[in-house]
Amino acid sequence: MENTVGDFLRTRRARIQPEEVGLPSHGRRRVQGLRREEVAQLAGVSVDYYVRLEQGRGGSASDAVLDAVARVLGLDEVEAAHLRSLTRPPRTAAGPRGRQQVREGTRLLLDLMPGVPAFVLGRRMDVLAWNALGDAVHGFSARPLGEANAARQAFLDPAAREFYPQWEAVAAETVAYLRLDAGRYPEDARLAALVGELSVRSEEFRRLWADHQVKQKTHGVKLIRHPLVGELDFGYETLAVNGSPDQLLVVFTAPPGSPTAQRLALLASWTAPGVAAPDVVAAANTVAPAEAPAPGD
Repeated sequence: MENTVGDFLRTRRARIQPEEVGLPSHGRRRVQGLRREEVAQLAGVSVDYYVRLEQGRGGSASDAVLDAVARVLGLDEVEAAHLRSLTRPPRTAAGPRGRQQVREGTRLLLDLMPGVPAFVLGRRMDVLAWNALGDAVHGFSARPLGEANAARQAFLDPAAREFYPQWEAVAAETVAYLRLDAGRYPEDARLAALVGELSVRSEEFRRLWADHQVKQKTHGVKLIRHPLVGELDFGYETLAVNGSPDQLLVVFTAPPGSPTAQRLALLASWTAPGVAAPDVVAAANTVAPAEAPAPGD
């Protein structure tokens, strides 16, 4: 993949105005935000040293130097960790060669949570496993075997903008998480192929990818417009699967008695044998509409 260290640092320099860090603007400036020499000065390193860092030649940079650069550029915890990954790629930079495997115990855990939609998210945003309600909400099993991928679904599925009423927020969150994965595994050929495919086929993806935003997937809210039961206003939590690197258990939640909980119960009843989908649609129309949430973390 491309030298993302320089691109990442340049985008972060561009968002800091000199006045914000106590420097004079000197009137008209050729570059937006801070100059490289200004970052070097504030971080307490030589200009040459900082230039080498932006050129991807800072593999020997100490934690103290990287922390100083992160402080000057106002990086949050996730961005600072991303900078360290870009500067000093881990030895496992290529990532696993094949598709990740989900332990039987994890699959059993999914099935033992029949009342909530849940799935396991792996490297490259591949969806590795899911329970029945997770499938009923997202339609994972309708995709070709081994091709359920959250990034492809968000950018290449023609129904994605209808499925996600707040599609712009979902798209930005998806790219920011995928960019974080790329920082951890810069030599991953399958990830590079995925980024290349999305870049060729989606102008929106190209624009967001070029912005170099990074964000961890921890918790938040997500609004879904389901084709059968209407709007589902979820919270979600992501939990690391201990013993299975780079796997997250994603669980969608709704307060008991809420319109979303009622619609989810209807959807669950439709997945049971012998219940026809039209009955669910008719019943869903009797549930009061839920208010749209603000985009989450």
